[in-house]
Formats: sequence, C-alpha cells, structure tokens
Amino acid sequence: MSRFISNRFSSFDAYIPGEQPSDTEYIKLNTNESPFQLPDSITRAVSSETGKLRLYPNSDGTRLVGKLAKLYEVSPENVMIGNGSDELLAFSFHAFFEKGVVFPDITYGFYPVYAKLYNVPYKEIPLRDDLSVDVGDYTGIGSNVIIANPNAPTGIALEIDDVEKIVKGNPGSIIVVDEAYIDFGGKSVVELTQRYDNLLVIHTFSKSRSLAGARLGFAIGPAPVIEDLVKMKYSFNPYNVNRLTQIMGEAAIDEEDYFIEKRREIVETREYTAKQLKEKGFLFTNSSANFLFGKHPDISGFDFYSKLKDMGILVRQWNKPRISDYVRITIGTKEQMDVLVTAAEKILAEMGDI
Repeated sequence: MSRFISNRFSSFDAYIPGEQPSDTEYIKLNTNESPFQLPDSITRAVSSETGKLRLYPNSDGTRLVGKLAKLYEVSPENVMIGNGSDELLAFSFHAFFEKGVVFPDITYGFYPVYAKLYNVPYKEIPLRDDLSVDVGDYTGIGSNVIIANPNAPTGIALEIDDVEKIVKGNPGSIIVVDEAYIDFGGKSVVELTQRYDNLLVIHTFSKSRSLAGARLGFAIGPAPVIEDLVKMKYSFNPYNVNRLTQIMGEAAIDEEDYFIEKRREIVETREYTAKQLKEKGFLFTNSSANFLFGKHPDISGFDFYSKLKDMGILVRQWNKPRISDYVRITIGTKEQMDVLVTAAEKILAEMGDI
C-alpha cells in the first residue's frame, strides 16, 4: 500500500474472490462457473465482430437490451446491461442506499464491501438457525433492502410471495433482489417489477449461460429506477459493456434452449451429488443454486477444503462464525462430481469414519 491512498481506505477490507490457481490443473468447484462449453454459434458470432474492435460499442447495448426485454416480457426501458452483475450492484449501492440498507449477515460478500466503499450505513440481519431468511425481519422496517435470492452461499431460495411481502412492506424504500442463481430452481420476481415501483432485479450471464469470463449482467426494474442506474453508468463509464461481450450476450439468448437443457443437467447432478454425500453423513441446506452448501459433523470445513485441495479439487470455505464448518461445492459435470464423492469417501475413510 502506498502512502498516497486516502485515509479511509488505508484499512479497507476488499472483496476476496474465489481462488484461481495456476500451479496445477484442478477440478474447479469453488467459483460457481458453468462446467459446459459455449455453443459454436456464440464463438462464431464473436469472430465475426472482431474486425470492428476499433470502434466503440453501443453505449446502451440497444440490440441486447431489446432481446432481453423480449425474453423477460418487459419493455426495453425496463432493462439495463452492465459489466457483470457486480457493476450493477455497485451502481445500486451508489444510487439508492444513501440513507442505509439492510441485508443478511450471511450472504454475498460484496454487499458489505460496497456499503463501506460508498459510505452507506448498513445493518446485517442474522439468518435463522437453519440459515434461512426470516421474511418478517424485512417486512415493514422502512429501510432499503438487498437480498440474494437464492441466497449465497447457502443456496436457499425465497418464494415469490415472500419477496412481495418485503416489497409491499417497505413502499418508501427500494428493494434490490440479486437473482444470480435463480435459473437453477428458484422463482424469479421479475414479474413484480411491473407492479411495484420500488423493486429492482439483477441477473448475470455468468452462472446459467456459461459467460463468467465475458462479464455481463443486466437489471430489470421500473423505468425511473433504470434511468437512475443509467445516470450512474454515464457518470462512471459510458461504454461499460464491450462490443464482443454484447455480441456474446445476444448469441446466448438465441441459444436459450441449449442453456435451459444445461441448467436441467446441473440441477439433476446437484441432486445426485447431494444424495451420494448425504449417504456418507454430510448435511446440506436446501439449495436452489448451482452449488451445494454443507458440512460433515466429523471434519471441519477448513480441513475438508484443505484435503480436497491436496487431491486436486477446489471448493470454497469461509473462516466466518456460523459457517466455518461448511463448504460450498459448485456443481460440475457428473464425472467431476463422481471424483469429488470418491475423494470425500477417501478422506472420511482415512479418518476412520467409514
């Protein structure tokens, strides 16, 4: 750290992403990426656009926004694209949360980071003992709210009616629902954005459309709320989504049937893997995401993570109260998950548990 950094950032704790090691070839089950390759049509679409890289991209992503609007049955004025959903989350913190925001104590780690970055007062509301969100904690509290649904890293999803209670219960505040994992079993609340003027929904192409490396997200909400986000963008980076990423997003929407099938495979593999590991004593939350979140009563989360890493398998573990014994396991291919299950069995056998 240099001596020139602003005082308020001198002890700032930035977000720590999942490991991306290059020392050896791992089975990567730690960052919730899709295990499936892109259809050839997407790579062909990108190749056809490389000759235009000397030109700036369309600043509003008009064609991509139009396709997203059609897919989600809203108007283009209700949609905005961003450089990953993280950018749209950052814009939301900056635009709407000046008076404060609340979110769960166990959730996406970027929320408290953004709150501190933008000097936003925030309150963390404890999850229930079973790591689920108590909707009553957020209803009628007169505060801005951001909730990941399904939640991360627990994978537990709220029903549409539960989210609507929070939206209706705080009419003077904005409710941001981060639906990064909604395509793996949750129920989207996009339809509610047409009925409530205080709801913003944010999605990503990273998880369910195999485009984590492209950095593409989108927000859907009432037109005035989207206008506010656009103002943030034009005050920060007008050309925030590059030309190739926009093309990839358009082509991915054209391949929606392919991605629906791949999401179905992930859900099936998630349930298969959970069954295999439960038979070995693992305990899991009820995940509606592309990962499992669980623990084994006879091994700490850190030890299990470390032993798997030694065996060439990466999972995610947090040294945080309440969840330190848990690991988050991204769902890969069935073959990858079989390797994981075999490794878990070996680890437990070496401990004398089975």
